[in-house]
Amino acid sequence: MNRRRFLLQSVSFSALGLWASRSSLAKTTPSIPGAAELLMLGDWGYLNPAAQQVVARGMASHTQQHNLKPQALLMLGDNWYEALEGGADSERWKTGFEEMYPKSIFDCPAYAVLGNHDYQIFPTSKVDAELEYARRGHSRWTMPAKWYAFKFPEQKPLITFIALDSNMPHPLAPGKNGKPSVNFTLTEEERVTQLSWLEAELKKPRTTPFTVAIGHHPVFSDGPHGDHRMLIRDWDPLFRQYGVHAYFAGHDHDLQHLEFEGHPTTYFLSGGGGADLYDLKVDPSKRGPYGQKVYGFSRLSVTPNKMTLQHLDGEGRLVHALEKTPEGKVTILT
Repeated sequence: MNRRRFLLQSVSFSALGLWASRSSLAKTTPSIPGAAELLMLGDWGYLNPAAQQVVARGMASHTQQHNLKPQALLMLGDNWYEALEGGADSERWKTGFEEMYPKSIFDCPAYAVLGNHDYQIFPTSKVDAELEYARRGHSRWTMPAKWYAFKFPEQKPLITFIALDSNMPHPLAPGKNGKPSVNFTLTEEERVTQLSWLEAELKKPRTTPFTVAIGHHPVFSDGPHGDHRMLIRDWDPLFRQYGVHAYFAGHDHDLQHLEFEGHPTTYFLSGGGGADLYDLKVDPSKRGPYGQKVYGFSRLSVTPNKMTLQHLDGEGRLVHALEKTPEGKVTILT
């Protein structure tokens, strides 16, 4: 990664008086007239929901305080830790999703991708349960397939979203009984099929100002999981070639923002939805511009001329923000 040095001078910094002091971080960026609004979070479906409840209340409070009407939620994987007893009929759907993020506040589709904990078998497939729950059509939960594309917002779309399954097949050591371990991920055939599909989607003529990919695992991360060598091999060259504006992910339990010299893609990690937090392994001053071990969620506001991304802590207070234009200019706001 030495070649991918982050340059402070490659990003323009706005020294706005609004963020001149630490106390002002409790504020949020001004409302953007006509912007489509979306909220996102990852690593949220923890078995002990105490922290998840704090973040969910922060999302609701932020939404109501700023009179937002989110047009979508992005659920960035690790939707269910441990057992999902009853599968698509589990009581956890009601308590951990429907009531946790109530329709009375978030009356919009919740586009979901699969995380590594979603692939765990307890004792049946949570992946199958999540796909089945979406197929029933009675919920905001939206997952038509392991990977899929959609436009946002639904009316007069501004972003083409490409939702991906980042659970790459990888070698496993044999179990203690000497038998091969079961790899609960995509199969190699699925990996190849998805990769072909991804390039085909990116090759399509653009009909929106922005193109954004989402998945669970980050391509690059300053957290303990670090950079993902298979996603760097498979996805990053396509993001570069086709000018993907941003990639949203979770997996590391923190909030991050990474920019690299000459790279068209903003890497934006929102993994503070409720699971135990992780220590960062790389100082954001060395490779950033931002990373913090904190519970929270993120907000996207988009117009034809710019998308604004905010990281907010569990109480809905602003901790980091940036803007990006369709041409790729990034401006750090905090």
